[in-house]
Amino acid sequence: MPPRRRSALLAKLVVDEPGRPQIILGELRRVILDGAVPPGTAIPLREIAELFDVSHIPVREALKTLIGEGLVAHQPNAGYAVAQLTSAELREMYVAREALEEAALAAAAACATAADRDALREVNALLEQAIRDDDPAAYHRRSREFHLALTRPSRMFRLLHMLESAWNVTEPVQSMVHVTRADRVRLHTDHALLLDAFLARDVDRLLAVARRHHRRLETVIATLPTDLGLLAQPGEMSVAPGVRRSSGR
Repeated sequence: MPPRRRSALLAKLVVDEPGRPQIILGELRRVILDGAVPPGTAIPLREIAELFDVSHIPVREALKTLIGEGLVAHQPNAGYAVAQLTSAELREMYVAREALEEAALAAAAACATAADRDALREVNALLEQAIRDDDPAAYHRRSREFHLALTRPSRMFRLLHMLESAWNVTEPVQSMVHVTRADRVRLHTDHALLLDAFLARDVDRLLAVARRHHRRLETVIATLPTDLGLLAQPGEMSVAPGVRRSSGR
């Protein structure tokens, strides 16, 4: 019998304190949101329990929570895996993000404090650095930070929670890592215009630029390569090549 392959996800987990079940949820969430493993990667319940030196129960509870967050999928006889989206579902999540962001922007621009504006300038500077360094992973990470910094001053906490959840669902795909450098530059041109309108408290201009930015995003997302773990049809759950399926039992 050939040796069983070690799950790619297991290699990314950090276990500083074995025997503490309360850290399992946060660590699994961190690895998935960091894009450290692609969509479809198997999540072996038994091996994770052994790694953290706990029973199956807290691992299963953590996975149930992540299923509720849209980060993990489960199918009988196939086990758990990092959730996958179809191309259509990915586009739908971007539409949801646009609607939620637009709902918060006007209030954010009006309510922003000096500290909020400084925070947005700082994230924008980090985005520019990522462009100069041609660092797609940093650009992806900072782009999220920029958009959340735009909306956070709204203090619309329930809406902001929904917006962050919508971002989380798309994170395993790491969209901005896979777009061309030219597209990242064009998207960042929009970021600069968003920043200017936000700092000027010009709500009409801010919303107009945000809508143009999201139209550009839709175009860019439609050109993403097909090998990112996106599903061809709704309801499928494949597993990344070379990773053994887990029974989840």
